[in-house]
Amino acid sequence: MKGKILGYDKLSQTGIIVAENGVRYNFAKADWCSPTEPMTNANVDFELMNDYAVRIYHIKSSSFNLDKKWIATLLAFFFGSVGAHKFYLGYAKQGIIMLVAFIFGFILLGIPSLIIFIISFIEAILYLSKDEELFDETYVANERPWF
Repeated sequence: MKGKILGYDKLSQTGIIVAENGVRYNFAKADWCSPTEPMTNANVDFELMNDYAVRIYHIKSSSFNLDKKWIATLLAFFFGSVGAHKFYLGYAKQGIIMLVAFIFGFILLGIPSLIIFIISFIEAILYLSKDEELFDETYVANERPWF
């Protein structure tokens, strides 16, 4: 069966998967078969045993997310100072913060603009260094807006 992880508690190492048909199934970390940790919103393929999800595998991200990683990286590198990569990834609030700090940087002798430039450069390097699956889990599925 295919589904999506609704939630995962690292402390108890248990979680809930919702199947494509809408039915929810509990699972334990012991039944996780992929090398990465289970994460909320991850797409999975699993089998059922007594209404319990077992032999759970993370389904790799699509090529769309590969494109998303590269586009976000290029935007962060070339237009990151104005928050273009934040807007592209759907983080409007953080994009506005970067844009406003960049604009006020001209008024305040460029120091805030320089700081925003450094932050966007670091984010471009971080985006580039992550593999596609980890990028998707971190910035798309789990909506982590900063670093």
